[in-house]
Amino acid sequence: MRLVMIGSGYVGLVSGACFADFGHDVVCVDKVEAKIDALRNGVMPIYEPGLAEIVQNNVSSGRLKFSLDLADAVQDADVVFIAVGTPSRRGDGHADLAYVYAAAEEVARAATGYTVVVTKSTVPVGTGDEVERIVKRVNPDADIEVVSNPEFLREGAAISDFKRPDRIVIGTDSERAADVMRAVYRPLYLNEAPILVCERRTSELIKYAGNAFLAMKITFINEIADLCEKVGADVQKVAKGIGLDKRIGDKFLHAGPGYGGSCFPKDTLALVKTAQDNDISLGLIEATVNFNDKRKRAMARKVVAACNGSVRDKKIAVLGLTFKPNTDDMREAPSLSIIQALQDAGAIVHAHDPEGMEAARSFLGNVTYGASAYDIAEGADALVIVTEWDVFRALDFPRLKELMKSPVLVDLRNVYRDSEVTPHGFSYVGVGR
Repeated sequence: MRLVMIGSGYVGLVSGACFADFGHDVVCVDKVEAKIDALRNGVMPIYEPGLAEIVQNNVSSGRLKFSLDLADAVQDADVVFIAVGTPSRRGDGHADLAYVYAAAEEVARAATGYTVVVTKSTVPVGTGDEVERIVKRVNPDADIEVVSNPEFLREGAAISDFKRPDRIVIGTDSERAADVMRAVYRPLYLNEAPILVCERRTSELIKYAGNAFLAMKITFINEIADLCEKVGADVQKVAKGIGLDKRIGDKFLHAGPGYGGSCFPKDTLALVKTAQDNDISLGLIEATVNFNDKRKRAMARKVVAACNGSVRDKKIAVLGLTFKPNTDDMREAPSLSIIQALQDAGAIVHAHDPEGMEAARSFLGNVTYGASAYDIAEGADALVIVTEWDVFRALDFPRLKELMKSPVLVDLRNVYRDSEVTPHGFSYVGVGR
């Protein structure tokens, strides 16, 4: 099939490359000329394990192309995916749908013959209805059907998630459009990936509801972690104990500095705003958003406490900047709030991240970056693990003790146990233990 992916960012590029790997002919379109030029030269705009190889293989085979010309790409397409950004709108927190609607107008003008237009971007309930109205207004005679098909990709594991999904959600009342979408995803039948066909509005809400539930689960275990610290319990064992209950499960029960990234913060906020617009109060999700915002700066206070109540003029070495491992994404990363709070308290911050330092420079000021954990640890008053990259899981503590001014480890991801660290002369502070 001939597919077009509008937007060559995280969702669009991963989805387009994987669809090409399934054998479809795919054109990824973007308005940023530098990005398209880079992709044509094999340079990825994001870090995602395995993505560069899939892109290169499918470009070489001729199944994957990159273009700045949306109209030309759409003209003969069977399916057009809209995978543009929907960031939180400044001022009110609603999802900004300007890019989605602009793409819909361009597609309506360019499409010929029967075309399925798919909203792949995360969009609030009712967005598909507005896209349909735009199409009819711009081109009343267009043979276009609008479908919702939310993505469920985890950064750092996106290729695996796309090729071995838990489910595929297709939102449409048209059996014709549903058949087209089944054909698009036919290669996944071998993996027996369940396909849920439902109403378009239901499909749009599934994505938001799923992300909000996972965000609440993270927030729940972080609240329990705070209680564990007060009563002398171990949050990791609590998490294991409740996670063994199949009704609960063990995923997203890892206490830490709060959630970040491109999805959970903006999607929970957008869902709250959608509810408010419909005279509904989503108290659980509102509480989740508020707790998570406060959580990040609370972790900075944990660092201050570990440094005898003050970090003024002290060197704090931060390990991990991205919101999670195996990505270079700094959006809403806990490290941003933590570092800002430490700097507000007078700390001198040095940091290292395996992939995120270049991106971090545009978010953080007055931070000195180092090539390794040992590089930034020299003369430090405390070492703080913020993101649990694998490279931080086997630190040489005798070497670190020799380098550091004060051997203090604040482990905000519970990578270590105090019994692994204190024998080397370190003071250890974890989360919820």
